[in-house]
Amino acid sequence: MLVVRGRLAMADTARLCEELTVQITTRGAADGTGAIGEAICDVGGLVRPDLVAVNTLARLHLTARRHGLRLRLRGADRELHLLLGLVGLSVLAEEARP
Repeated sequence: MLVVRGRLAMADTARLCEELTVQITTRGAADGTGAIGEAICDVGGLVRPDLVAVNTLARLHLTARRHGLRLRLRGADRELHLLLGLVGLSVLAEEARP
C-alpha cells in the first residue's frame, strides 16, 4: 500500500510513481494470469487536496495500469471525491475494500 500524506507539490509526483513501481515489482503484484489486481493508495492523510493532488493520483493510476493493476484509493474525503469527479476521474474515487 502506498501512503500519500500532507500537501502535494508537483515534485512529489515522480517520486510517488517510482515508489508505487518499486512496491509493485518487489511484491510481484502482477501474477501473470491476466487478471487485474489492485494497488491501494491511502490518501487519508492528504491535506487540502487540489489539482496537483489530482494530477499525482492520475499519474499513479497510469503507473498501476502499466503493471496490469487498478489503483484504488483508501480514505479519500468528500473534497477529493468531488475534485476527481469534476475532472472526469471518478473511477479513482472508488474506495478500496478494507
